[in-house]
Amino acid sequence: MARPDRSREKLRLKPVDDVQLSRESWKVFQIMAEFVEGFERLSSIRPSVSFFGSSRMTSAHPYYQLAERIARELSDAGFSVVSGGGPGIMEAANKGAYEGASPSIGLNIQLPREQTANEYQDMALDFNHFFSRKVMFVKYASAYVVLPGGFGTLDEFAEILTLVQTEKTQRIPIILVGSEFWRGLLDWFQDSLIGLGAVSPQDLELFQVLDEPAAIVAAIFEHYKGRSFEPSTEERERLMRL
Repeated sequence: MARPDRSREKLRLKPVDDVQLSRESWKVFQIMAEFVEGFERLSSIRPSVSFFGSSRMTSAHPYYQLAERIARELSDAGFSVVSGGGPGIMEAANKGAYEGASPSIGLNIQLPREQTANEYQDMALDFNHFFSRKVMFVKYASAYVVLPGGFGTLDEFAEILTLVQTEKTQRIPIILVGSEFWRGLLDWFQDSLIGLGAVSPQDLELFQVLDEPAAIVAAIFEHYKGRSFEPSTEERERLMRL
């Protein structure tokens, strides 16, 4: 079969807009600034736990209250708590940590529909770009705690699973909270992903499902039993290549 002649299509490409190209090139420096500030300010917060969950849950919701209790117990156990800095579960995590013994950190994101930062942050960073913010959630985390949420929560859960599965980051505890909420997704993992061969059965061992704050704290300490919370030299090299 003869290859189609695309030369005419290529000739119809629009010329480069030098002004737009210049703006996009200079955007690199804003991105660099977000990374530099994040690295400098967050490098001292270890050990820390990154929290995720819905921004839409009020303080009256049981999942909000559960997130607050978990964060408080982790904070009193010596873990800094990192959230997205907004309302809902993010606020609950920051609030629990703020009332505890360890720092409460918010990684705030500027959105077209403005996200209001919650008031329970000892340290607050502001980001324009999701991807630089996501690196900060991973780079200094000793564990991930994922409560019920929407697309953003699922995105972060899939992100850390992919990074650990592909060994681009160290193996850390990844804990789903709310067994009833996650049951349908976990069944789909088992029936569809493993059934298709898209993931391996052992990939489902990368995370665990727990509902009680004390059990979550215990699971994190159990993971680090016999080793430091600080990454090893090899793990540091992996984190440099996130």
